[in-house]
Amino acid sequence: MPGLQTKTYGTGDYSWMLNTDGLDEAISGVLDVSSFTAATHYPDGYFPCGLPVNIADRSAVVPWSDTAAAEGDPDPVLAFLKGDFKTDGSEDVDAAFILRGNVKTAKVPLSGFAAPTTVPQPRFTFWS
Repeated sequence: MPGLQTKTYGTGDYSWMLNTDGLDEAISGVLDVSSFTAATHYPDGYFPCGLPVNIADRSAVVPWSDTAAAEGDPDPVLAFLKGDFKTDGSEDVDAAFILRGNVKTAKVPLSGFAAPTTVPQPRFTFWS
């Protein structure tokens, strides 16, 4: 059939986790796609498993940034995507998030990710 395309993305690469701690306690939320950058966050048409995000507002989850909140805003809350989530680059995406665990920082699928220092995240332990 002309015009059909097959694209493959999976359940995710969990090599960024040291073990399975935290996988059974995921929560859901909505990725605010307009706040993400295609080339940085979803270059292959999907948000990759392990992408760090800020879930301070689960109805508008945004990219993680290790910066203090502006006065009156909630402090950032770190979470990581549980699985791969396809995107068209415009429509918001329902997703699942891991709220605690043991993270191998070198394997997190975001260039330059480092353990938070400005806004401590005690639910995670970071390993190199």
